[in-house]
Amino acid sequence: MLPIHLRLLRGFLRLFFKLLYNQMAWTYNLVAGFVSLGLWQNWVCSVTPFLQATRVLELGHGTGFLQTAMLEQGQSMIGLDASAHMGRQASRRIRRKGYQPMLVNGTAQNLPFLQASFDRVVATFPSEYISDPMTLKEIRRVLAPGGKAIVLLLAWITGNSLLERATSWLFHFTGQSFHWEDHYLDPVRQAGFRAQTETIPLKNSILLVIVLEKIGDLNLP
Repeated sequence: MLPIHLRLLRGFLRLFFKLLYNQMAWTYNLVAGFVSLGLWQNWVCSVTPFLQATRVLELGHGTGFLQTAMLEQGQSMIGLDASAHMGRQASRRIRRKGYQPMLVNGTAQNLPFLQASFDRVVATFPSEYISDPMTLKEIRRVLAPGGKAIVLLLAWITGNSLLERATSWLFHFTGQSFHWEDHYLDPVRQAGFRAQTETIPLKNSILLVIVLEKIGDLNLP
């Protein structure tokens, strides 16, 4: 069991993250950039090569980094987020770039889209909702046959400076980075996906991406 001071700190961080995604969403970009040593935007945008498809849905669009990057590449996407505060931040960002935002307020466990509506579903650094059986069921429902879900799950800081080591510890402590094992994908495979992992090596960091491909009906509900 963690010492009481670490448990209190972890509890404080949970509350902080809840506020960060909602009432304090206007500070999200600053905080994300600070705690990632300025790498956050590059991390999020690293998944764009996986999203070369006509119909793309982003779960947890946040402040709109990824949708803006896709629009700048000439490719549109729909973003969904449970936080109306994040929706306002994303809308402002996208409009400032001269584009029309395509944003929906909703949850991943109850997607407001028809069956087989998308060729790709993407989530970058999602919270625990991504492993909810209802989320997996909904992702599978809205994907077209052979469609893929791309989940940027983890970032490992690999630099050796004091600041980089401290950041790596913070990511591990807050659950944003941990040792990965393939059996973590068992529930996803049982939910009707072919699952594999890919790593993206970047300067002073490595990203872990999970690629989920929708496979046959398997008589799943």
